[in-house]
Parts: sequence; structure tokens; C-alpha cells
Amino acid sequence: MKAFALICVSTVLLSACQQVPFGAGAGSLPLMSGYRNRADKCVRVGENEFTNQYLEDGTDLVGCPMGYEGTGLFVFETEASQLADAQGYVLFSVPR
Repeated sequence: MKAFALICVSTVLLSACQQVPFGAGAGSLPLMSGYRNRADKCVRVGENEFTNQYLEDGTDLVGCPMGYEGTGLFVFETEASQLADAQGYVLFSVPR
């Protein structure tokens, strides 16, 4: 299981994603509570002029801190798709 989680993390880190200009990042992201539970480091992201381009019906927009060691497991458990990096967070689309 550890090997699979490590592969998932490597895949996430190496996958192509959109780099967002420094000023458009976490300072302007409407961060909400933890996604899977209140203590989750991956959080729901609300809607604003930046994030609305990533919002889709039937999915949740979630941000995980860059470098978070649980990202691979998060991607595996939620079937998340990486969308972009935004000043300290990796944004994911998570099917409901």
C-alpha cells in the first residue's frame, strides 16, 4: 500500500498542471473547511473570479497544500484530478 501511495504522489507531482501567477493564489482562494473531515488538510475551495473556471456540476473543488504527504492517498481515495497550482495549494476536481 505504501508503494502505491508513493506512486500516486509521484504521479501527482509530475503531472502537468497550470501554474497560476503569484498574486492569484492562496491569498485570494476562498478556502473552506476540511474536505473529508474538519481536520483534513485538503479543504473545499469556494467560488470567486479565479476558481469559477474550475467549477463543474457533479464535482467539488478541493485544494491540498503543496508538498502535503497525504496528497497521493487523497487522490487515490477520492479519484481527484489535478487542475492547477495556486500559491501554496494544488487544486483538484473531485467527483461527488
